[in-house]
Amino acid sequence: MSQLQRIAIAPSQLQQQQILLTKEQQHYLGRVLRLREGDRFIAMDGKGKWWLAQLAAEQAQVLEILTVETELPVSITLLVALPKGNGFDEVVRCCTELGVTCIAPVLSDRTLLHPSPQKLERWRRIAAEAAEQSERSFVPTILEPVTFNTGLSSVNSQHSPLNTQQYICVARGDFPHLKDCLQHKGQVTNDKFLSPCVGKQVALSQSFLGSELCKTEQQTIVIATGPEGGWTKQEVENAIAVGFQPVSLGRRILRAVTAPVVALSLITAACEV
Repeated sequence: MSQLQRIAIAPSQLQQQQILLTKEQQHYLGRVLRLREGDRFIAMDGKGKWWLAQLAAEQAQVLEILTVETELPVSITLLVALPKGNGFDEVVRCCTELGVTCIAPVLSDRTLLHPSPQKLERWRRIAAEAAEQSERSFVPTILEPVTFNTGLSSVNSQHSPLNTQQYICVARGDFPHLKDCLQHKGQVTNDKFLSPCVGKQVALSQSFLGSELCKTEQQTIVIATGPEGGWTKQEVENAIAVGFQPVSLGRRILRAVTAPVVALSLITAACEV
């Protein structure tokens, strides 16, 4: 089953146990993958549903519903200051493979790229292809680029503070490592402890370690990574004002396209055990 080819379809293509294939999908299955009538493949709608399907000319017959559990137990929203050139393509591809839920490109004070509308469609196509390749159940949402302050306001209005952790990655400064913050957020005891990530005592009630945080009700983690040259002082202050915790990704200065991948890798390691 795992060796079968996968394609992403729109939910509207599924009608009465038949998948109506687009011309592009017919070409991809027949000419690129060399599938013939009667061959099987996996169709996924990018919203959590998979089907085993059998090719039949311009359509495919649904044979059975498949159960797939490849998603992280935590929802991750990534605010990324757009890097120059085509670097964001790789950010979308790698972070989709790592399990990101939503990618929100933002324009910071130091952003050099101002993308055209065609770029957004390209990024969404890359996300769909990466989700197919990595056998994900969901295709991440790629939002339209907005200013950094607009992105902060949007995130703050959409997520409840009760089950949301918000971090902004800062290249320079004496800030706790993201890895330590993820561990402390999940380390819950009957006593009070001094968290290096919030700088104050937090009254907590149960007992489990970092990865257990992601195994209860679904948590949301929002992580912001900056552009070439890093965030400005004002941008960091604006993020702190709406509840973001400044964190470090290590002692080395990472490229704008590397930082999101490192951040996602740390979250995956903390939650997926």
